[in-house]
Amino acid sequence: MANFDLGAIVQAVDDIKEEGLSFEDKQLTWDTAEDVADIVKALETTKVVHYLKLGGNTLGIDAAAAIGKGLEKHPEFRKAWWYNMFSRRLKTETPLSLKHLGNGLMTAGAKLTVLDLSDNALGPNGMVGLEDLLRSPVVYSLQELRLNNCGLGIGGGKMLSKAILDCHKSSVAAGTPLQLKVFIAGRNRLENDGAKAIAKIFSTLKTLVEIAMPQNSIYHVGIAALAAGFEENHNLRILNLNDNTVTEKGAAALAEAFASTPLLQEINFGDCLLKNHGAYHFAEALAENHSQLEVVDLGFNEIGANGGVVLVEALQNKPNLKTLNLDGNQFGYEGRERIKEIMELSANPGALGSFDEDQSEGEDDEDEEADDDDDDDEDDEDDDDTTEEVDEDEEYPDEDADEEGDEAYITSPTFTTNLLNPNESFISAKNVHFGDTNTPVKPLTIKSFCLSQTPCTIEAFESLQESDKLSSLKDIIEQFSGDNRLLLLIFTTLKCAHLSQSSATALDLAKALYAETADYAVNTKQERRVLNYVLMQLGLLRSEEKFKSPYDLKSCRYALRETLKANPQLGSEYMRNAFNVFLQQLDG
Repeated sequence: MANFDLGAIVQAVDDIKEEGLSFEDKQLTWDTAEDVADIVKALETTKVVHYLKLGGNTLGIDAAAAIGKGLEKHPEFRKAWWYNMFSRRLKTETPLSLKHLGNGLMTAGAKLTVLDLSDNALGPNGMVGLEDLLRSPVVYSLQELRLNNCGLGIGGGKMLSKAILDCHKSSVAAGTPLQLKVFIAGRNRLENDGAKAIAKIFSTLKTLVEIAMPQNSIYHVGIAALAAGFEENHNLRILNLNDNTVTEKGAAALAEAFASTPLLQEINFGDCLLKNHGAYHFAEALAENHSQLEVVDLGFNEIGANGGVVLVEALQNKPNLKTLNLDGNQFGYEGRERIKEIMELSANPGALGSFDEDQSEGEDDEDEEADDDDDDDEDDEDDDDTTEEVDEDEEYPDEDADEEGDEAYITSPTFTTNLLNPNESFISAKNVHFGDTNTPVKPLTIKSFCLSQTPCTIEAFESLQESDKLSSLKDIIEQFSGDNRLLLLIFTTLKCAHLSQSSATALDLAKALYAETADYAVNTKQERRVLNYVLMQLGLLRSEEKFKSPYDLKSCRYALRETLKANPQLGSEYMRNAFNVFLQQLDG
């Protein structure tokens, strides 16, 4: 049986019942009351006027006053379609015209559900003419506010936010809280400060279903503020931030918000400079939930093949996916083919759009952090932990890379810890402070195995006396905290995995410790960071600092494959998918 949306049916019936007047798109100039005599007469003689469409004409002060007077007789009025009606008007005319129209609605006691003033050059000056209306009981019932391409600027954005928040406060006091569902404000030059002000609307109302704010020159600082607002709107279904500068930092904030918005159906983050790391954030956030996704637009984001692969893996299980736009990224021929292969195995292979404008030809990867710094000239106090992206054409240092035929990839920021020298790939015993002593441990004990600088031989491993080696290793690891604990866990796993093809005991330990590492990453909410670091140590992601791994990488990868076979629920779906993707690329 088909699923019926009762709300949609009720709205459709309501729309059929609506009666109103339309004078739109006549390209007329209305300066005086005489110019709008036919509109005023229609308002006076028509008993029920639910809507009035005036868009596509140009309205002056006296004409607006006459129309406002006519609206005073219509308390049933609810939809103001007033887009594009102030062209060729002076800045002083627009606010006065809006005041006349608003006064008519307030006198009538109308209950607006839709206010569309898109494509009017309002700016802060025009907002002056709207403030009284936006604070009045007329908009307690407002469901759609459309202010696309109004040139609000930072000042207008702040004025809008203050008016809506004041309206919400008074509507709550009146027992009829404002429940805005649709907010459209693209092309308004809001920038970071305007976005922060608008974010307060979202955080306060918590009722948004659709938000569209494309082309607003918002950088990651403003994006983070908006993301905090999105997070409070659990019924959010449509989100469009196209052509803002999101970058990895903004993507990280949005990924957190996605966890609280499981009903998303359409997301548009095209031309937002996400790059690979931004794609990783989105993939991780969207992988396990969001089954209602229908449209995903991530085109023209300088995403590399690696990021594209992880994205399509994350979206494989979306039964309703109709459109996936990844055009204009930097996948290259092989990357595009790999993405197509993965999509062929997905629930909706036909959702993938064409690749007409791949941007990878003749373009080198740029420094992602440099882009972030250039894009945002403020609020950089939290940037210290970001490292540089390396050139993918640079020779990869892993000795197995050529014979495996795998591609070199980019890592996310590495760990900062007193256990790991940034130029080393393994723990050095001389840097470990265990308990209250700085004395290096002796060899051939479980403690020295755990804390040693290099992997041991199979003979040394088999000489370990502990009957329950896993518990003994965990007892040592758990005496550390933070990154120290995490690094000991990772490298102890690799030491066991190093011997996994020679020892069944070492393989069992490696499988258990790989699982421990994945669980720890999930529980501490640092899956992407841990995932990329482990992939780097396995020679599947390129490191920022060159190093030669002391481990048998084939054995370490073998142990990971066996872990994934034995534990199909390893970590999170995002981690499992990513591990499988990289291992499959080696197999291919």
